[in-house]
Amino acid sequence: MAKCDVCGAHENMPYNCRHCGGTYCSEHRLPENHGCPGLEDWNDPQGVFDSGFDDSVEQRGSRSESTLSKVGIDTGAGGPLGYFRNNVSYLFLGIIVVVFGFQYLIAPLVGIGIGSPRWYEIFTLTTAHPEYVWTWVVSVFAHGGPTHLLFNGIALYFFGPIVERQIGSKKFTALFLVSGMLAGLAQVGLGLGTGETVRVLGASGALMAIMGVLSITAPDLKVLLFFFIPMSIRTLTILFAAFSLFAVASGSVLGGVAHFAHLTGLVIGLWYGNRVKDRVRGGPRRLNLGPGRGGNGPGGPGRFP
Repeated sequence: MAKCDVCGAHENMPYNCRHCGGTYCSEHRLPENHGCPGLEDWNDPQGVFDSGFDDSVEQRGSRSESTLSKVGIDTGAGGPLGYFRNNVSYLFLGIIVVVFGFQYLIAPLVGIGIGSPRWYEIFTLTTAHPEYVWTWVVSVFAHGGPTHLLFNGIALYFFGPIVERQIGSKKFTALFLVSGMLAGLAQVGLGLGTGETVRVLGASGALMAIMGVLSITAPDLKVLLFFFIPMSIRTLTILFAAFSLFAVASGSVLGGVAHFAHLTGLVIGLWYGNRVKDRVRGGPRRLNLGPGRGGNGPGGPGRFP
């Protein structure tokens, strides 16, 4: 049973808005009744009124059925994982929190000290063991501390759903995982080439890919840097790209940040955004604080020195 995001009513057959990702009761299913960001495009019927409010319920047995559903895990409306249906961004955010718990709570309890060689081998992608394939994925969801987790979590919570609505959950999943892994591998490759010891972890590379996509598909999207400096997503991305380029060119390791990983993720995002820009609707014109439609800055540090 799911809850309506507006009134909190429990619904056995909720309506899922594909435009904003919310779950609503029959009273609040219409865009005007739940303040859907799509109302900004009210003169584009294809953008609002053909957004599939009911389709996610009716297609439970269709080809759009999720992979988890196919293996017997109920991700349908009203199921225990119904909240994550068409909300892979939030699923990834949940995984990041769980992995963080394993890093700093579970691992020490089973004798794997934080910062020990074994800890690094499990949770980070390193120049010492780039052949540990599991770290290619685990390192994307692992983080270096509460602040690292907080900033990357904020970026994923606010920016992720916009790109996911633009390109669909399956393509978003591929974009996040592939860009995150390639960004980490690029940083490790640079370390191997320069003889530097590198340990990479964090979703920053994947998040820079998301920002790169938005810079192409919704360049005028207004965000607040540090919660109070207004600028477009395109300007924010340019500033971060310039800073990362300067850091890489100067050989700087400010705060243990994986600058080359950031640049790699950004290039992937810009490339992919350019490929899909003619096939997706632009995102909202600005981000407001609130579930599924708020926004702030990008992720933080992504590397242990």
